[in-house]
Amino acid sequence: MIRDITPTPIVFTSGGDVVAGRVYRQAEKNTERQPAVVIAGSWLTIKEQMATRYAEALARRGYTAITFDFTGWGQSGGELRHAEVPSRKIADIRAAAEYVSTLSFVRPGELGYLGICAGAQYGAAAIATGAAITSFASVAGWFHDTPSVAPFYGGDDGVQLRLTRGQQALDRYQRTGEVITVPAYAPGDERAGMFIELDYYGDPGRGAVPEWANEMAELSWLPWLGFDGMAQAARVSVPTLFVHGDGCVFPDNIQRLRDELAGPVEMVWGDGGQIDFYDQPAQVDFAVEAVGVHFSTTLAQARR
Repeated sequence: MIRDITPTPIVFTSGGDVVAGRVYRQAEKNTERQPAVVIAGSWLTIKEQMATRYAEALARRGYTAITFDFTGWGQSGGELRHAEVPSRKIADIRAAAEYVSTLSFVRPGELGYLGICAGAQYGAAAIATGAAITSFASVAGWFHDTPSVAPFYGGDDGVQLRLTRGQQALDRYQRTGEVITVPAYAPGDERAGMFIELDYYGDPGRGAVPEWANEMAELSWLPWLGFDGMAQAARVSVPTLFVHGDGCVFPDNIQRLRDELAGPVEMVWGDGGQIDFYDQPAQVDFAVEAVGVHFSTTLAQARR
């Protein structure tokens, strides 16, 4: 008898901090080995948002799906709460892959990674730096460098303004231990991490879930705006799938990555805007179908 999908809490460590996650499975027995997929969502988010939506869908397709809160976010430990620190998130993904590879109900060597929005660029960097991941999928992937991200913040002047605020917040933290926070999402508030209308983050029926604090440490601007999500493309040699569209962010960067990645690359182009791929049935179903086919082929090849 196939069981319902009931998430099981898990914990592992990353850099000495306790990371909290969940396992989603639909299997007859706890001992049944399945291919596994680690899933991470956008910046400033927690596991209960877009990652859960995809975990449930992939579990129904026969995968053991794992979500987790990055260090400093949600239920996970770690100081510098609500800080968007790419290097820390990349290390967390490597730690998650190492942990999942030890689970007895996961098929050895069959570990995929699915990144939605900014979770994709962090996953690519984790793979490039040695994460034990054998297949990669990006949905509406956000891959930026400073020139491509600057227009989101009003160009060079907007970037410099936020870097200055980030430096002031870092100085305060180093002097007093105080972490200055601003809203992660607040339309019209130019101090917020996301200040344009994005219904997903404002709607309790979508992404504004009770578990989400809607806070960003203002010092996050320093590592976020300086991060280069494209730099390590040539070191990503695992099979890769990009599910994207003209209505998603940085379509030109996705095209560039297709040419720069070291391994085989597939692209599936769909309709809809960026946040539609977070939770809207048409876009999620489209993405899950493509991701499921990709992992079923590439993870089986990894076993051979």
